[in-house]
Amino acid sequence: MHIEFRHLRTIRAIHQAGGLARAADLLNITQSALSHQIKGIEDQAGVALFVRRSKPLRLSAAGQRLLRAAEKVLPEIEALQAEFAGLRMGSAGRLHIAIECHACFEWLFPVLEQFRKTWGEVDVDIRPGLAFDALPALIREDVDVVISSDPEAIEGVEFRPLFDYEPVFVAAANHPLAAKPFVVAEDFRDEMLITYPVERGRLDVFSELLTPARVEPRGVRQVELTAVILMLVASGRGVAVLPDWVLREIRTSTDYITRPITETGLTKRLYAAIRSDDSDLPYMAHFLKLGREIPVRMQRG
Repeated sequence: MHIEFRHLRTIRAIHQAGGLARAADLLNITQSALSHQIKGIEDQAGVALFVRRSKPLRLSAAGQRLLRAAEKVLPEIEALQAEFAGLRMGSAGRLHIAIECHACFEWLFPVLEQFRKTWGEVDVDIRPGLAFDALPALIREDVDVVISSDPEAIEGVEFRPLFDYEPVFVAAANHPLAAKPFVVAEDFRDEMLITYPVERGRLDVFSELLTPARVEPRGVRQVELTAVILMLVASGRGVAVLPDWVLREIRTSTDYITRPITETGLTKRLYAAIRSDDSDLPYMAHFLKLGREIPVRMQRG
């Protein structure tokens, strides 16, 4: 027996309409074509689907069984068709994000808050890229965006620039280094450095300053939250290096100071790595646009 979706739609339409003529109108076919279709289903099943001579037309026990199948299967198929239509039009999809930049949570949440107002049908999730290799996950399609400050040449992957930022030195207002106009690598040698819980190669203070200069701080303390880092710094428990935009966004105290790193300062760029095949998705383009705009709003605010 070969049952098609149109057979299920036919049974449902006849049940809903209560007669062949109205069901034919619902299905946009002639009554003759509908009768022929019913006969074909019954011939295949070898049983009658309707109780003949009943008014309104009534389903037999076999017809009722087929109707239950139609009411179970068709909504799922229709939902799938609607989902695929949304994907074709770019109004639905998936945006799973991995983050290699720990401080970027402070930036990402405002971006997603704006994003969801326009793209409510897009499935959004955040996958911190600290516990797994994010870029291979992007290639495997486990995630759709990787936020990183370390672009690589990878076939099929594009690193779209988001914004530039400056890693700055942060210390208590009464710290001896507060008297300097800028700090250099050697200034960290006797300091307790407070960082995010990230491997050294992904921390700007190490990759851009301390490791090239072969300077090791007195100690390193890892702290999860930016607000806690600033609290520890303000109380003289250590020093830190944080992105300038993070400090503009959450600064609530004058108990700490910021200074450039080196006389000319450091400049880094944040990127969104995406698959080349996804570059034309409307919601992806909007996410990238918001990702570039939100830091500017933070700075103006």
